[in-house]
Amino acid sequence: MINSATVALLIAAFLDYLIADPPFLPHPVQGMGMVISFVSKTVTNFTKNSLLRRIAGVVLGLGLIIGSGCLGWGLVYFSKQISIWLGLTIEVILLASCFAARSLRNAAIAVLTPLKNNEIETARTQLSYYVGRDTNNLSPPEILRAVLETIAENTTDGVTAPLFYAIVGLLIPPVGIVPFALAYKAASTLDSMIGYQREPFTDIGWFSAKFEDILTWLPCRLTVLTIGLLGRKPRQVWQVGKRDATQDPSPNAGWSECAYAVVLGVQLGGENTYQGLVKKKPLLGNPDFQITEAKIEQALGLTRTCFLSWLVLGVALSGAVG
Repeated sequence: MINSATVALLIAAFLDYLIADPPFLPHPVQGMGMVISFVSKTVTNFTKNSLLRRIAGVVLGLGLIIGSGCLGWGLVYFSKQISIWLGLTIEVILLASCFAARSLRNAAIAVLTPLKNNEIETARTQLSYYVGRDTNNLSPPEILRAVLETIAENTTDGVTAPLFYAIVGLLIPPVGIVPFALAYKAASTLDSMIGYQREPFTDIGWFSAKFEDILTWLPCRLTVLTIGLLGRKPRQVWQVGKRDATQDPSPNAGWSECAYAVVLGVQLGGENTYQGLVKKKPLLGNPDFQITEAKIEQALGLTRTCFLSWLVLGVALSGAVG
């Protein structure tokens, strides 16, 4: 028998597929971002002491992650005391906000559409909203590489990892599907905002960056395995991953990008420019084919199929445990 949490998970996944995040609704990440911005600015303005900043980073990281999970649990629990339907609605809205599959597709399309029409400047501008690298002088092949790298990296951070933690909550009914997913979303938001290896976030952001790496480690490996199986190249993904992904400074992004590179037969990585500074990343995969719009569509298809596969497996596991 399917329980209400499973129903909420299925509806949330379907809503994300249909409409992503409606711009007229407040998003939990906006609230998280406001807290992170306020605390980080206050701390960096208040003290230059490295130790104090690091302690503040731990307090901010744990406070936001645990607080987001507890707040999500409380909202669902107390709304269910008022009405089971209200509780289900809150549960669906909160969980759907943690998924970014449709948003990732929309972001890719927003860049690809002007690129197809040879509107390079518009494509560069659209890309700048989604990546940290400088986009002003990117050529069409570099734009396509940036889009594919964004899909490959953010599939784990924004799609499979939140679903993984929702499924963990599904298997622990007293906790539920929302708290773990929201907690992971908080960790991901912390990492994206202050987990940079440069000032002024070197000290206050170190904990968030490391903790997000830890939380993402298992979902990333499972994503890599799934992508390899979907592309019928699990052995090649593992072999090339050991060769290339281990050279990437990120313990997760390199593996995720490498999996897509191997399955699609393309090469990712190379030189990127950040605020005028050139940064060389390891080359991932072999350049058997050029990166094209068709390859990006194939990548988006892999992301969707991976998400659906995990969703089906999660529901099956819940039914078995239940």
